[in-house]
Amino acid sequence: MRWVLIAPALLALTACGTPQQQCIDQTSQDLIVLDRLIAQTEGNLARGFAYVPTVQSVPAFQPCFGPPSGAYFYGGPLTCSGNWNETVLRPTAIDLNAEAAKLATMQKKRDQLAHQLAPAVAECKARYAA
Repeated sequence: MRWVLIAPALLALTACGTPQQQCIDQTSQDLIVLDRLIAQTEGNLARGFAYVPTVQSVPAFQPCFGPPSGAYFYGGPLTCSGNWNETVLRPTAIDLNAEAAKLATMQKKRDQLAHQLAPAVAECKARYAA
């Protein structure tokens, strides 16, 4: 019974990573962001278009308590109307040549950044060696 209560806590702690991995992740944050951008650009080139996040307003009705402005009574609980903001991905045309040039620039910058971060990563590995 106790194991059932302790297991979620242990999973949460192990999800954070070891101190060595935390040190490497903190040191390599710019590299991680650049890797994500490179993957996104490669996906854009493979598809031939990009997805752009767009916020759209969606009408919504929800139960409400008390008579706020805009409340309607339909013989049941009060329903308030409002809008929810929802982010959707919309396909957008891109310049494939410009996207390929951007990818090449990011890959070159990634190599430079990885070379610059190598000593800091090695220091994290040495500091937290088991």
